[in-house]
Amino acid sequence: MSFAREAGRAVRSTLVLWVIAAIIYPLAMIAIGQIVFPFQANGSLLKNSTGQVVGSALIGQPFSSDRYFNSRPSTTSYSTADPKKDDAGVLRTGVSGASNLAPSNPALMERIKGKDDPDSSKKVEGDFNRLKKAGVQPTGDLVYTSGSSLDPHITPKAAIAQVARVAKARGVQPNQLETLISQNTDGRFLGIFGEPGVNVLKLNLALNKIKG
Repeated sequence: MSFAREAGRAVRSTLVLWVIAAIIYPLAMIAIGQIVFPFQANGSLLKNSTGQVVGSALIGQPFSSDRYFNSRPSTTSYSTADPKKDDAGVLRTGVSGASNLAPSNPALMERIKGKDDPDSSKKVEGDFNRLKKAGVQPTGDLVYTSGSSLDPHITPKAAIAQVARVAKARGVQPNQLETLISQNTDGRFLGIFGEPGVNVLKLNLALNKIKG
């Protein structure tokens, strides 16, 4: 009788803990997230002026036009490559991750500095030359990829370096863009952890609201 009673208590305790941990707790967290932090709980989705979802504040996007602030390079094209047309193989190793190329690796140097070749099809301009040609002073985060290749931020210095180019392309005053950069700069976490960063997608959405 004692064994049966103890076994019954163990079964009841297990069921109670299962209900709390597997049902009540997850539902409570979902409810708190939807009520207190709905924006973050639903993916931090950003919308344009027409209300259309254009991306997440947590995931970067490729921008290359002179009319927009450019993101940092990505080894996975920010996971926007079509798996069926992935000729460059950017998605072969997954949807995120760094190239793991050492600073002395010729492939990395070629991507950054470019490669001159008599055959135009084999010639590589390089990110450094591309930026200089556009009048942008290259910074580390504009030529090196992030560890995840999904980083939505660039440094304030990298954003400021692009002001003249964007201002010229849009016909706006540089001080307007500097104000936008300041408004879309995320500070250090709790004021002490990490470094300030500019969310490129947020910045470019705000940029579209300026009339040039």
